[in-house]
Amino acid sequence: MNPIERALGILLLMTGGKLVPATYLAERFQVSLRTIYRDIDRLIALGVPVDAERGAEGGYRLASGYLQPPVALTRNETAALLSAMALSRSSRTVPLADDLASAEKKLLASLPKAVHGLLKQADRIVGIEPLPADIFHSGTKADPSDAWQLALDGFMCGILESKRVRFDHVNPARKTVKAHDVEPYGIMFDRDLWYLAGRCVDTGVLKVYRADRVRQLEISGLFFRPDKMFSVQTLLGGAWLSDAMRRWEQEEAIAKILITPAQARKLSADWYYRHAVFTPAGEDKILISIPSTDRGRILPLVRWLGPGAELLEPMDLRQDLAEELDALSTLYREAPAKAAAMPKQSAEKV
Repeated sequence: MNPIERALGILLLMTGGKLVPATYLAERFQVSLRTIYRDIDRLIALGVPVDAERGAEGGYRLASGYLQPPVALTRNETAALLSAMALSRSSRTVPLADDLASAEKKLLASLPKAVHGLLKQADRIVGIEPLPADIFHSGTKADPSDAWQLALDGFMCGILESKRVRFDHVNPARKTVKAHDVEPYGIMFDRDLWYLAGRCVDTGVLKVYRADRVRQLEISGLFFRPDKMFSVQTLLGGAWLSDAMRRWEQEEAIAKILITPAQARKLSADWYYRHAVFTPAGEDKILISIPSTDRGRILPLVRWLGPGAELLEPMDLRQDLAEELDALSTLYREAPAKAAAMPKQSAEKV
């Protein structure tokens, strides 16, 4: 522990109003009495009003009124903060979760007794409906984990300390794990997921990473100068996704689907597919290019679009889809005969 850290520790110990003996301070910080005396002299030289009393019962304490009292909140202000905390907890994972819990305890301790019991269990009076599952975009579903929380907390600490972070990023589509060195700029919450935004040191490009795909995050000892022009607001509204798709188009295989104008309008309203590339392709046809050939993403999309949508590339997925549709067509041609052969059951009253 260096002298500055020790002096701060001594200052904090003297804030209670009681005399703190020099012998206790020496034992607490494992230094000599002479070192403690020098530390006290250093604090006094900095203008800290230290009261000293000699004798067997003597010691040090801060002069009365030196430290300002904590900010006083009204009952409604405290309730508003507790409600906001309930909202943040509904996201299942929040930045600095342990610090949020301790802050909540401090807020509760400041409440008048008349409402303490009511707001101590804020979830009894504040209800937050969780976001429903996004069945169509199944890839956006993720369950919170310790790794997810550690990544979010570490990234946030990197922002607060202006230090780079290092981590491994898992790409489920490519089935790869890649190391990244990043200057953390900001965080976003979208559709029940946290995203981490920062400048990739290797490429110099601002990138956005899903927190649940980050592993082994650690804060490095390298400081960086935050970009004063950066605002996470510029990434909202899907702007980050649009930029990412342009980058993925240079890195990933492209799926191409021929669709009708009506289907194009439908996809243009989607939070994800509206950032794909739409190109006119002849009379009453539009070509949509998607930087992914993942079977679990492309085939459900074409089935959902229905008649009028034709998967052009890749050819292996086109063949898979043809086989699925043949099987489905066979099933529906046989279905009426099977349904007629089934015994009728009387409906039960409920």
